[in-house]
Amino acid sequence: MANTPSAKKAARKIQRRTAINKARRTRVRSHLRKVEEAIASGDQSAANDALKAAQPELMRAVTKGVFHSNMAARKISRLNSRIKSIGA
Repeated sequence: MANTPSAKKAARKIQRRTAINKARRTRVRSHLRKVEEAIASGDQSAANDALKAAQPELMRAVTKGVFHSNMAARKISRLNSRIKSIGA
């Protein structure tokens, strides 16, 4: 447990940031789930639209430090290639 005033303040800040990051992570996962569902249904246009909506959310999470940039790029790339394979 934090004893000094600065450590107590740091603990409060960490709690606030954790709540914000958790909400952001949940929002990104929801967008990714919509893309996955569209891919599973076989609807290429819906999957494309869902990916276009998910990309800014993913990149926003990257700039805020919630996700690593390489992870986001990898997810976008793999989802994009899976969407393209639906049409083939």
